[in-house]
Amino acid sequence: MLTIRTDLAAEAHALWQESAGETTALPGVRAREGELEGFPLTWVEVLDEEGERALGKPRGRYATLDVSALWRREPEAAVRAARAAAALLEPLLPEEGTVLVAGLGNPAMTPDALGPLTLEHLLITRHLGEVLPDFRPVAALAGGVLGTTGLEAAEWVRGVTERLEPAAVVVVDALASRGLDRLCSAVQVADTGLIPGSGVGNHRMALTRETLGVPVLSVGVPTVVDAETIARDLLSEAGAADLDPQVLGGRGRRLFVTPDSIDARVRELGKVLGYGLDLALQPGLTVEDLEALLS
Repeated sequence: MLTIRTDLAAEAHALWQESAGETTALPGVRAREGELEGFPLTWVEVLDEEGERALGKPRGRYATLDVSALWRREPEAAVRAARAAAALLEPLLPEEGTVLVAGLGNPAMTPDALGPLTLEHLLITRHLGEVLPDFRPVAALAGGVLGTTGLEAAEWVRGVTERLEPAAVVVVDALASRGLDRLCSAVQVADTGLIPGSGVGNHRMALTRETLGVPVLSVGVPTVVDAETIARDLLSEAGAADLDPQVLGGRGRRLFVTPDSIDARVRELGKVLGYGLDLALQPGLTVEDLEALLS
């Protein structure tokens, strides 16, 4: 059987509808469409165990923002995307208290560098309490990946969380998509935490309220898509029938595809997410303020 991998709840919901029929209601899941700062927005809420089984996602709220306007170079797209990300994040954050932002991923591997690159645009304030008393305390950490540190992300995030005792943790990570059209073009915000590597079949220890003891939000952008899925979609569009999953999953197994412009795109997305986090954590600031403070 061909496995279609995705970290996006909106895509998981669309896949279920595709297999069950568009008019079929999905028990345990609520979904709706909208718009935010001029970007299309999809909300998916997993309500119970039945919804969890159907979508393969833990219960909670997932918002997926279509930011493909960034690559069409629409006016003020980056600024609007940062404001939209902030608008999604701010209601999920505790009203007060320190927030720890964890940038997951491998900075030496561009498609996986979104987390560390986002932290380059984050306003760190926890150590400036006496100088900036009106700013919310924010701490950040990018601890690398298991292959270079010997530590699971959940281990180093949990260690810092136990020491810091933040009001919440925000995890930033690169995700996997099921289709080419969402590569570097969707921002997912969720209040469910994260299982690193789940979208590429490399499941690691979960980063959730249950494992860390505090609310955990996740922010991510898909930067890779499974080659098996691309092959299936292209062959299907070409009219091929009776596709053999064993053939599709043969030489292409464990092969993931990323855009040729991934370097520039991930850097720009890192700035968008970093500014979005800043605006959510310090709601009195503007993008212009951030440019002055972080430049």
